[in-house]
Amino acid sequence: MKLHMQILIALGLGIKRNWHIFFGIIAGILVGIFLHSHQNILVSNILVFVGQIFIRLIQMVVIPLVVSAIIIGVTSIGDNKQLSKFGSKMILYYGIITIAAVVIGAVLALVMHPGNGAANYINANAAAEVQATVATAMAEQQGNILNMFLGFIPSNPLNALANGNMVAIIVFVLIFAVALAKVGDVNRPIVSFFESVFAATMKITDWIMFLAAPGVFALTASAVSSFGIDIFASISKYLLVLAIGFLLQLFVVYPLFLRFFSKVSIWMLYSAIAEAMMVAFGTASSSATLPLTIACCEKRGISHKISSFVLPLGATLNMDGTALLQVVAVIFLTQAYGVALTPFLIVQIALLAIIASSTCAGIPGAGLITIALILNGMGLSPEQLVAGFAFLFTIERITDMMRTLVNVTSDAVVVAAIADNENEINYDLLNNPAKYEELA
Repeated sequence: MKLHMQILIALGLGIKRNWHIFFGIIAGILVGIFLHSHQNILVSNILVFVGQIFIRLIQMVVIPLVVSAIIIGVTSIGDNKQLSKFGSKMILYYGIITIAAVVIGAVLALVMHPGNGAANYINANAAAEVQATVATAMAEQQGNILNMFLGFIPSNPLNALANGNMVAIIVFVLIFAVALAKVGDVNRPIVSFFESVFAATMKITDWIMFLAAPGVFALTASAVSSFGIDIFASISKYLLVLAIGFLLQLFVVYPLFLRFFSKVSIWMLYSAIAEAMMVAFGTASSSATLPLTIACCEKRGISHKISSFVLPLGATLNMDGTALLQVVAVIFLTQAYGVALTPFLIVQIALLAIIASSTCAGIPGAGLITIALILNGMGLSPEQLVAGFAFLFTIERITDMMRTLVNVTSDAVVVAAIADNENEINYDLLNNPAKYEELA
C-alpha cells in the first residue's frame, strides 16, 4: 500500500475512534467564537469551572498511576535470566533514543519559541506569580545542588506522598520495587495489591477520559471565548515544533540508531509494522496497540523470545514520543508565562521529562497527566497554569495521536535491534513483504 494511502487510513481511523473528542474541539471552537462576540460571564465561568474539574481529575490519578506502574514494571523483570542476557541492552537502547528525543524537543522549542505567541493571552498577575514561584524554587535548588539531590531521597515517604513530591516518591518506589523483585515469590501479595491499584487507576482514567469530550470542549470554548480565534495562530507554532520533532525522531534518529546498532533496514521494519503504526495513531494508546505490535514483529521475522519480553516493557517504560512532547509543552508554558529559562532549568526539565515519560501509562491523555511531575520539580502545579493548559488541551488529541505513533515505532526499533544482536531475526521474512503472514 502506498504511503499516502496509509496516512489517509490512519487519519480516518483516528477520527472514527476519537470522533467525540474532535466533536468536543469543534463544538468548543464554535461556542467560544460566539461567546467571544457575545460576552456571557455566567457561561464563561461555568466553562472555566468544568475545565478545572477535568484538570483536577487528571491530577488525582497521577500518584497512584505512577506508583503502581513502576512497581509492576520493575517486579515483572525481577531476576529473570533474560534480563542478564539482553535486559541491560534494552535499557541502554531505550535510554539513547529517549535522550535524543528530549534533546530534539528542547532545541526546537528554544529555537522556535512556540510559547511566545501565547504570552499575550496570559493574565499578568498569574504570570508574575508563576515567575516568582519558579525563581524561588530554582534559587533554592541552585544555592546548593547537593541539597537538591538530597531532596530526591525522602526522609519520610508518606510525607512525600502527602505533599505530592513526585521525584522523591519515584525514588522511594523504585528502591522499593527493586527490593520486591529481589525477594522472590514472597512479594506476590504486595505486587498483586499494586496490580489491583493499577487496574483500578486505569479504570478511573478510562472514566476521566470518558469525560474528555466535555472537558476538552470546556477548555477549548473558554480559551476561544477569552482569546478569540487567534488562539489557533498562537498554538500553531507549538504544533509545528512537535510535528518537526516527531518527524526527526522517525526519519533521522531511528534510521541512524539502527544503522549504528544493527543491520536492520528501517524501511523494511516500517513496512513490517505499518498496521501497528496506523492503529497507534488512531487509538492514541500504545497499550491498546501492544497486541498488534507483537503480532507484526513475530509474524514478520522477529522471534517471540525477544518480542514477548521487550515490547510489553517498552509499552510501559519506553515513551520517547511522550518525553519529546512533555519537554516542548513545559518550555511552551514557561515561555507563555515569561519564566526565564536558565541552563539549569532546561537541564532539569529534560531530566524530569525522561523520568515522567517512563512513568506514563500507554493510554490517551497520559502525556499531559504526568507533566505534573515536571512542574512539581519547578515548584508549580497545573492549577497555577490553567490558562496555559487550555492551549495544550485544545490540540491535545492530535498531539496524543502523533506521540503514540512515535512511542510504538520506537518499541519496534529497539526490539529489532536487540533481535539482530541476538541473531533472533529471520531476515528472509523481514526483508520480503510478499511473504508476510496476514494478521489475525
